[in-house]
Amino acid sequence: MLIQKAYKTEIDPNNKQHTLLLKHAGCARKAWNWALGRIQDKEAKPNAMQLHKELNVEKQGEFAFMYEVSKCAMQESLRDLQKAFTNLFEKRAKFPKFKSRNKGIGSFRLTGSIRVESNRIKLPRLGWIKLKEHDYIPTDQHILSATVSEKAGRWYVSILVREEVELQDNEGVLGIDLGIKTLATCSDNTQYNNPKALSQLESKIKHQQRKLARKTKGSNRRKKLRTKIARLWQRVANIRKDATHKATSEIVKTKQPQIIVLEDLNISGMTKNHKLAKAVCDANMREFRRQIEYKSNWTGIEVRFVDRFFPSSKTCSSCKQVKKELKLSERTFRCSCGFVMDRDLNAAHNLKNTVSSTEINAHGDDKVHANLAGDRLRSENQTQIISL
Repeated sequence: MLIQKAYKTEIDPNNKQHTLLLKHAGCARKAWNWALGRIQDKEAKPNAMQLHKELNVEKQGEFAFMYEVSKCAMQESLRDLQKAFTNLFEKRAKFPKFKSRNKGIGSFRLTGSIRVESNRIKLPRLGWIKLKEHDYIPTDQHILSATVSEKAGRWYVSILVREEVELQDNEGVLGIDLGIKTLATCSDNTQYNNPKALSQLESKIKHQQRKLARKTKGSNRRKKLRTKIARLWQRVANIRKDATHKATSEIVKTKQPQIIVLEDLNISGMTKNHKLAKAVCDANMREFRRQIEYKSNWTGIEVRFVDRFFPSSKTCSSCKQVKKELKLSERTFRCSCGFVMDRDLNAAHNLKNTVSSTEINAHGDDKVHANLAGDRLRSENQTQIISL
């Protein structure tokens, strides 16, 4: 099966290449803002090809500086804008916004002649750029595009390739319960710890933010401190990504179940609880689900989602009795039948049993929910039951 896979790594540009990277990002941002302004003034339609023809005329005058960079940066930016309007018309996104340099340098995408070697990469108009991580990007795959981005003063390149993967012969059902204390608890008794990245660095971030508030706006020291704070936030994001990628890859590659069952959690609703919002965001549940979905697709694993009102934590996985109340502080599930088990592990077993016992309580399309009328438990005030 042919799939598209991206490999992202940090690059080490020299001073000349660093200047060209800034110019490419600036031109891509300028093309986006120019085209969005034309569309808002109703002088043009969200058509990337037509907008690029009009932009070529502008390049002969006011936008002559765009000749210093690859034309792909502007072309791909206009294609992204067209896609943004497509998502808007299909009600998948909001109206596109103008991009500001103050909110980040941004990114740009290149196509065409792109070559990769063990320790360097060749990009159009930029030449050979050193890679900080050697032998990571495959050199024998068909390259579709390269996206260059900047985060906290560091530059990264993401190479999109087309490669062929073999579907695995998977067996069994695996229930996975996502939570705050533990990142994920599997029905085979495997647990993946939540690194709690924000909790690790929150005190340092607060300290640097207080220092930033005392700096003079526009000063060099303030700019340096902003970069330092940005790198702390980038470290938080990297810790989360590392833990999530390791957990999802191990589940898909080593356990190799035929079906993975997850809860269809309402993350946006959970974050509205001010007592849990920070912990829920730090657990990275939405990203965990996204990674499980696309990695399972590569290996032929079916991912199903149980209705969000299914009482996985309140149900006894032994006798199927449902508790009326279960506090978040109760980390051990105790049933009147004498059954005792870890709360998250019990929920994972219940998720697994929705497939192995009835074959109807889980579904493979998150747009179509299963009929769980007999298993749903709604409180009298219709509040949502959330399993943590």
